[in-house]
Amino acid sequence: MAKAHGAIIGYARTSTADQVVGLEAQIAELENIGCSRIFSEQVSSIDADRPQLKAALDYLRDGDTFIVTRPDRLARNTGELLNIVEGLDQRGVVVRILSMDINTSTPTGKLLLTFMAGIATFERELMLERQRAGIAAAKAAGKYKGRQPTARNKADQVLALKAEGVGPSEIAKRLGIGRTSVHRILAAA
Repeated sequence: MAKAHGAIIGYARTSTADQVVGLEAQIAELENIGCSRIFSEQVSSIDADRPQLKAALDYLRDGDTFIVTRPDRLARNTGELLNIVEGLDQRGVVVRILSMDINTSTPTGKLLLTFMAGIATFERELMLERQRAGIAAAKAAGKYKGRQPTARNKADQVLALKAEGVGPSEIAKRLGIGRTSVHRILAAA
């Protein structure tokens, strides 16, 4: 069993760059709980490249406590969440999930995490199923047009900023689009 006597480290994530308020709210909650360092990023959990999560996991040491506001901020599914938590537990790191009041330093906390993560995955799958059904119905009725592409509309701005020597991450930040979109536009040019 890990003992919390080290640093308190937080991790905040939103899926898209336009969820600034959500990211700021997570960071504020982590600051209020006493995190000495907070890693944050705006990237989908589906994206395998979550550099700030990797940096946070690499940073953690025996005795540290790793805090997230909700389980879906840390992992995309139950299996991934449990793998991350198990890996941290083996290194002597306690995991806390604020929304569920879960602390893995106890056997009860570990049991609750497994149980609640399964329920969260189940709820997400149901939501996605309802969403797919709603989209299919809207398409059948001719009412679904899909999400409007925002990044492609900014291709000229992306290329102009790149010509000025601005890096892809800064371009994405300035234009409010994803880095992947910036790279896609640059590759197509």
